[in-house]
Order: sequence, then C-alpha cells, then structure tokens
Amino acid sequence: MAAGSSRGDPLVLGPPPSPAESRWEDRELRAQIQFKILRGHSDTVSSCHFCFEDTKILSCSYDRTVKLWDVEKGFPIQVFEEEHTAPISECNLTPDDRRMVTSSYDNTVKAWDMETGKILWTVEHEGIVTSCNISCDGRYVVSGSDKENTVYVFDARSATLVAHIRGHHKSTITRCCFDPDNQRVTSVSYDKTIKLWDMITRSTSITINEGHSNAISDCCFTSDGHYLCTASWDKSLKIWDIKTEEFRCHEPVSLNEGHEGSVSSCLFSQDASLVVSGGYDKTIAIWDTDGGCKKLSLKGHLDWVTDVAISKNKKWIISASKDSTLRLWNIEKMDHIPSLIEIRKARGSKIAQCEECEKTFLCLQRSDSETISKCVFCRLSSPVRKILPLPPSVSPDV
Repeated sequence: MAAGSSRGDPLVLGPPPSPAESRWEDRELRAQIQFKILRGHSDTVSSCHFCFEDTKILSCSYDRTVKLWDVEKGFPIQVFEEEHTAPISECNLTPDDRRMVTSSYDNTVKAWDMETGKILWTVEHEGIVTSCNISCDGRYVVSGSDKENTVYVFDARSATLVAHIRGHHKSTITRCCFDPDNQRVTSVSYDKTIKLWDMITRSTSITINEGHSNAISDCCFTSDGHYLCTASWDKSLKIWDIKTEEFRCHEPVSLNEGHEGSVSSCLFSQDASLVVSGGYDKTIAIWDTDGGCKKLSLKGHLDWVTDVAISKNKKWIISASKDSTLRLWNIEKMDHIPSLIEIRKARGSKIAQCEECEKTFLCLQRSDSETISKCVFCRLSSPVRKILPLPPSVSPDV
C-alpha cells in the first residue's frame, strides 16, 4: 500500500487557492454538469463525506491530514493534522457532526473533537487499520485491521473494547460499517465474502461466500437497512436484500457495464433511488437503482477514484481520487441533459410505475418484448424474480 507523502500541505504553508481553482467549471456545456476541483491534499484522498447539512465536506488523505471544506467557497476551513504518522485510510463523523474518527496505517484509530480539533482518544491496533465507522446512534466505533483480519468494536465515548473478532475474514478487510439499526456490523474483504456480525448475539449471523468473483472493495446500506450494495474488483456492483434474506433464494441484482475496471466505492442516495460508484478507471457512475441501469458517467479525475458521496438532496456528488483532489459535481439538472434524454429514447426506455410499491422507475425496453412491471427493490423481494433487463451498453459521459 502506498506510503504517506512527506510533502507539506500547500494550503497550510501558502495562501488560499486562487479563484480559478475553486470556481465552478463548465467545460462540457452540452452535458450541463458543473464541477469544482478541490485542491489542498498533497497525496491520495482516501475518504470523503458530506456533513453539516451538506454545507461542508470532510476528507482524509495519505498525506496524514483530515480537512473540512466549505462547499460554497471550495477550500478548507479546518485542518486536522500532526497526529497520525502514516496514511489515513478512512474518516467518519458522528450523526451530530461533533466528533470524528479516523483510521490509519500507523495502526491506530483516533477520535477527534470537531470544534477544538483535539484528540479525545487513541486505540492501538496490532496491524494497519484499513477502515473505520461510527454507528448511527453514535455509541460504537468499528474498525478493521489487516493483522489476522480482525474486526474491533469500541465504545465511542470511552474507547472501551466491546468486541475483538479475530480471523473474521481469510484476507484483508477492505470496509466495515454498521447497519442503520446499529444491530449488525457488516464487513467485506479481498476474500470475496460479505459478513454480518450481530451485536446482540455476538456472532456472525450472515455469511455470503463468493459474493463477487474478485475482491470486494466497499459496501453500503440503504437508509432503512433493507438493502446492501457491494462494489468489487470484478467491475460490478450488487444489491442484496438483507432484511428478508431473499438472497438465499435467488441471485442479487447486478449493476454491470458501469466501469471499465475495478469498482472502488459505492453509496446509496438518502432515498435509495440512486447508487453512486467510483472506479479505478478514473470515473464516477450514477445508477438508477429502480431500473438497474447506469444513467451517467462523470469523467475528469487523473487517477483512480477512491471514494464517492452524494448529498441528501441529491444535488451534489463529491469524489475523492488518487490524483490528490476532490471533485464536487452539481447533478441537479442531470435528467435534463439533452444527450441523456436522446439515449434514453433510443434505448426505448420510459418512466413506469411499479405495480407493487407504486414508485416510478426507469424501465428499459426488453429485446423479448417482456414488460417489466416492478422496480428492482420489489423484484428483489419477490419469491420468484424474473430476469432483469440488461443495462444500456452506451450512456452519456461527462
């Protein structure tokens, strides 16, 4: 894994970024997707999140710093530094945005006070820490370490060890997180498995072996905890019905042909109507969840996209990259892009209403003229699920 950079932070040592760096850019007028490039990190940006009601962005980097950015101004308003001694792998905020946890290749997880920037506690691990997450109620912190592929659960206030699950996976844990009900810890790994560990019974309640055909890089839940999305180096994403465990009866929904290489990250929108993914092909894909197809690809990063996030109002997407930058994309007018409308027409897609939940969804024309009458989520929950339509082979790129 990459080592942290020894270079200084240009925004700390020098003046703030010039207007040219933070202004909205609109090079593709036809596509009508505006974006800002956020420059300030000096090495790979490993994690990013919207916070403070979507007015701020939190990011961390292999440069060993965490930055809090102002969305409107486009540059950092607070820098957390000089604590970690190696690359920071992930950062997460409590629901009230008052505390933050960070994980690092220096074998530690640290909790920070967001207002003062002070360290609240540090927990030493036996190996590098690849991931960390805070439960939705703010009570617990979970972390994954590559030493014996171990998952740790701590009390978020006292840092007291709650659980130590040694050998939870057969290979490096790439991501671990709590479900929205704070009852289960989900983890994915290079070993291609998905595991859900129950906080009450203190045991693994679900194991999905060979969930993908290659390493699984990320996972995320819908806000109601019903569905889990996983991203993989096999170039696909999969949506699993975790609540009813329908995945035991039939295959999950696969989102394919969105990336030309490994998929690094994924996240559902708040209402679960969209999935956003990042890839090693330097692009961000936006997926229509109900229709099971890619709506749009965003291009511009000069290296791997390492993480993605979407604002609660679905107006913004933030992407982090190995090119040391973040990009803030305005997707508010995405559905009105002429080229997207034309391709949707050419593919014979239309807006349909699900006969079960009555939600509208993007329905693609089937080659066998079969009518798709249910959205992806209702099809996932059906006892017998029909074959899903293939995603479009061509979609507009920005």
